[in-house]
Amino acid sequence: MRVVLTIAGYGFREAVRRKVFAVVVVLTVVFLALFWLACHFVFSRLSGISPPVGVDVDTRTFAGAFMLGLAMFATLFLGVVLAVFLTLGVVSGDAERGLLQPLVVRPVGRSTLLLSRFLGAAAVSTVYVLAVYGLSLAIIDVSGSWLPPAKLTPGLELAGAVVIVIALSLLGSVVLSSTANGIAVFMLFGAGLVAGLLGTIGHVLNSHTIQHASTVAAWALPFEALYQDGLRLISGSATGVTGFLLELGPFGGAYVHGWPIRVWAAGYLVVALGLAMLAFRRRDL
Repeated sequence: MRVVLTIAGYGFREAVRRKVFAVVVVLTVVFLALFWLACHFVFSRLSGISPPVGVDVDTRTFAGAFMLGLAMFATLFLGVVLAVFLTLGVVSGDAERGLLQPLVVRPVGRSTLLLSRFLGAAAVSTVYVLAVYGLSLAIIDVSGSWLPPAKLTPGLELAGAVVIVIALSLLGSVVLSSTANGIAVFMLFGAGLVAGLLGTIGHVLNSHTIQHASTVAAWALPFEALYQDGLRLISGSATGVTGFLLELGPFGGAYVHGWPIRVWAAGYLVVALGLAMLAFRRRDL
């Protein structure tokens, strides 16, 4: 355990030296300030919004769920930025600088090193994601007196999504250079988001082909599915026209959700870490 904490602390100090946290903190402060401003104006003008006659829309629930969905998207993005910065050069970058070779000799070993860096990055990213998600909830509650029916689970699923990205980034760091790995992980992340958006479009157009393609992509990249499931949970109390409108938007319901995808995501994480360790053991340093 002492070895794990030491190596995790090394990764943390290295991130501080490279000013990773300074960049993420600045981005987070800017986002939260803009988000608070947006919530203030949105909820202050709700009383002046009147749906068409005969259309029963809960404007407060719609605005709250939509704004929280927007916050979840930003939280996931910032969490992925932090995760990639912490892990993109764990193997290739440290090996090129000659920092890795002294650490992988016994009794530390390669598997211990990789697992320690994973645990360190996962702990930091999880705390960050839950903190930003919690602050976003507080801003919506103060600005609009609205909270979703499920408060904690969406944040945990966002954290789980970022942890999966960490595992993929570690796997990429074994076989790719730091720059190539960062580009590859962000492209995978973007592909997942696009797949989720396509699922929404397919649902609106009633296109089974698009829906099937989106579902396959969500299972192949389960961080997207966890994010979508979190969106479903925050809008779970919306019914009728309000629920229908939320499902049409990019921050609405999900089409791959529930315990099956959560179990699959956990297994996916274990397999990704296993492949990273296996590839690391075979890599010539």
